Amino acid sequence: MATDSDSQPTFSPGRKWSIGFDVVLRTAVVLAVVSMLIYVSGRYPLRHHLSDQTRIELSPLTINLLRSITNEVKVILYYDKDDRLYSSVASLAHEYRSVNPRLKVVTVDYRWDPGAAQKLKAAYKLSEAADEKEKNIVIFDSLGRSKLVNGNTLAEFKLEQIPSEEEREFRRRLTAFNGERKFNEALLAVTSPKQLKAYFLQGHGEHDPRSGDELAGYLKFATILEQNDIRYDVLSLFGPNPVPADCNLLIVAGPTAGIPEAELEKIGKYLDEGGRLFALFNSAARDRRSGLERVLARRGVLVGESEVRDPTHALKVVDVVVGAFSQHPVVKPLLGNNLDLIMPRPVGPAKDSGPDAPKVEVIAASEPTAVLVGDPAARPQRFPLAVAVEKLGPRGVATERGAMRMVVVGDSYFLANTAIELYANRDFAELAINWLLDRSELLEGVGPRAVTEFRLTLTRAQLQTVQWILLAAMPGTILALGGLVWLRRRK
Repeated sequence: MATDSDSQPTFSPGRKWSIGFDVVLRTAVVLAVVSMLIYVSGRYPLRHHLSDQTRIELSPLTINLLRSITNEVKVILYYDKDDRLYSSVASLAHEYRSVNPRLKVVTVDYRWDPGAAQKLKAAYKLSEAADEKEKNIVIFDSLGRSKLVNGNTLAEFKLEQIPSEEEREFRRRLTAFNGERKFNEALLAVTSPKQLKAYFLQGHGEHDPRSGDELAGYLKFATILEQNDIRYDVLSLFGPNPVPADCNLLIVAGPTAGIPEAELEKIGKYLDEGGRLFALFNSAARDRRSGLERVLARRGVLVGESEVRDPTHALKVVDVVVGAFSQHPVVKPLLGNNLDLIMPRPVGPAKDSGPDAPKVEVIAASEPTAVLVGDPAARPQRFPLAVAVEKLGPRGVATERGAMRMVVVGDSYFLANTAIELYANRDFAELAINWLLDRSELLEGVGPRAVTEFRLTLTRAQLQTVQWILLAAMPGTILALGGLVWLRRRK
C-alpha cells in the first residue's frame, strides 16, 4: 500500500519556479560577462595578452640597491595616465617604494592638471626636454640632484602586421620593458656620492667601446657602464700622457699588438698607486704578447699562451661554457649559471709569491674535461680562466687611489656586442665592474631581466568564431542542462 509520501511531488510548484529562475539568472550573468569581454575585445581589437607575471618582481640587485639608499628620493611621474605604458611605469615605481619607503612617488598628469605641470616644467626646466613627441618623463630627485628618464627609453616596440583577411593593418608591439634598468641608473645618479669614470685603453688593437660591430665592438659593454652611472672615455698613453687622475677604472680589452714599455710602466705605476684594472685577453694575440702579461706576472697573475677547448661543454667548437665559480663576490651571484667564453686562454695565480704579494683568487674555471690546443699529450684537466686580485696597502700608509684591485680574464670576445647577451656574460661584466669600484651594494644578485610576454593573435574570422562560441555554445549548453534538470525534477 503506497504511503502518502509516495504520492507527493518531489518539488512544489514554487520550488520548480525557483530553480527555473536560478537557471535563467545564472545564464544572464554568463551572457553579461561574455558581453563585457566582447566589448573589451572590440575596443582593443585582435590583441590578447597572456602574461606570466601577475606582479612586478624586482631583481635581487635592485632590491639590494634600494635597501642601501638612506636619503629621501622623490620620484615624479610626469605622464599621461592614458598612455599604454603608464600602468607599468606606475606599478614599477610603487614596487620600488614598497621596498624603500624613502622613495616618494608622485604623478603629474599634464593633460588633466596643467597648473601642476607648468610648475614642474619650471622647476626642472622641462620646456626643452618635454616637447610634443617626448612628454612622458620620470624624474628622480634627491638632495638637489635630479635625473630625467625619457619615457620613450623605458620600452622597445616592434612594428608588426596584424593578421587580417581584408586589409593590411599594423601595430606597435611591445617587445621589452626596460624600466627597472633605467630606474636603477637614475637612482645611482642621484644617490651616488661622486661620479665615477672609466677609461678604455686604445691604440694596440683593443676592442672599441664606440663600435657597434657585432663580433668585436664593445658598445653594449660601454652601455653597462652608463647604466651603472659610470662615465667612460678612451685613453691613449702615447707620449707624455699618464693615466688620468680621475681614472677610477682602467679597462684593457683584448690588445692584439705590443704595448710599448713606457706605456706599460705607466700602467704599473697606476696599479702601485692603488688603481683598478679590468684586463681581458684573447686567443687572437696568443702569439703576439702585448707586454701586459709581464705587468700582471709581477703581481702574481700568469696568462697562458695556449687556447683552452672543451667540446663536451661548448655551444660550438670554439667556445667553452663555464659554470665552475668560486665564492668570490664577483661570481658568487652567478652560482648555478654559466659564462660562454670564446677560445679562452688560461689565467691563474703564480706558484711562487712572497708575503707581500697581492691575493690572487681563481673565480672561474673550465670543467675537468678541458684540454689545451696544440698539446695532444696533455691529459684533460680543469684550467683557471679568470682571477680576481686585491692588494691592500701597508698599515698606516694610504695609497693615492686606495687598494689595488684587478679582474683578469682569458677571453675578451665574450663581452663583445653579440656574445655579451649569452648566458650570464652581461651579469659577469656588471659584477666585475662594481667589485672593482668597491660598490658592495651592487654585488648581491644579478640584474633585471627582460619582461616575458605571451601573445595570442587572432584574425577577424577567428575572433568571430570565438565570439559565437562564447555567445551561443556556452550559454546554450548551460540553458540546455538547466532545462533537462528542470524537466526531470518536474516529472
